[in-house]
Amino acid sequence: MRIFESLAFWRALLWLTGGAALLFLIAPILAIMPLSFNGGSFLVYPLDGVSLRWFAEFFESDRWMGALANSLIVGSATTVLATVLGIPAALGLNHAPLRFRGLLTGLLLSPMIVPVVIVAVGLYFAFAAVGLTNSYAGLILAHTALAAPFVVITVGATLQGLDRSLPRAAASLGARPAIVFFRVTLPLILPGVVSGALFAFVTSFDEVVVALLLAGPGQRTLPREMFNGIRESITPTITAAASVLIVVSTCMLIAIEALRRRGERLRARR
Repeated sequence: MRIFESLAFWRALLWLTGGAALLFLIAPILAIMPLSFNGGSFLVYPLDGVSLRWFAEFFESDRWMGALANSLIVGSATTVLATVLGIPAALGLNHAPLRFRGLLTGLLLSPMIVPVVIVAVGLYFAFAAVGLTNSYAGLILAHTALAAPFVVITVGATLQGLDRSLPRAAASLGARPAIVFFRVTLPLILPGVVSGALFAFVTSFDEVVVALLLAGPGQRTLPREMFNGIRESITPTITAAASVLIVVSTCMLIAIEALRRRGERLRARR
């Protein structure tokens, strides 16, 4: 029974459980990515040789490149808009004397909580009434509604560790509010802002449900094109597209983690 009282035992059990959970989560990724290098024309194991033919078909196809370009355009615009809206929202929730702070926070974060299909249907009926369906503007606004809460959360978390005496000191020396924000506050919360912007881009880049309802033929994003490909004809090109999505999302997450650690180091130095 002494083994159950050992700290090393519980630590090993924790690592084993965490590793099993991680393997369970990334198993689909580990299964999909090798198929994109399959030399054959079918999604089967074992692989029929190793080839880059499906990546070549992906990058040489006007259909897939158009979808990738749409995803980059919508994702970039969504990132800018969500960041511009999320920063003042986070500042207001953290600094303004609000009576219904919890209610406002819940409303701002509701797109993260409500199932995305419900949000998509609601946005479809709302945008259809004003002619925003089948347009870049409608898709960007819809993705902004889904992405802005991530900016609010990350910037708000960074503001929790902000020394408020610094902006007050700048204001007491005669700096205008805009100068205080851009010269003092923004540099201090920049890691949270960049992390939120990256989360917003990944949210838009990977989203498919809203795109299915709101995007027209000219706004087909990469996830929507993959969904249509699965429904119409499954080819290994879809796995190549999935690998591109996985690589982009992984790079973004690595950048977010690097920014988080940099922010922690900066706070520790202060």
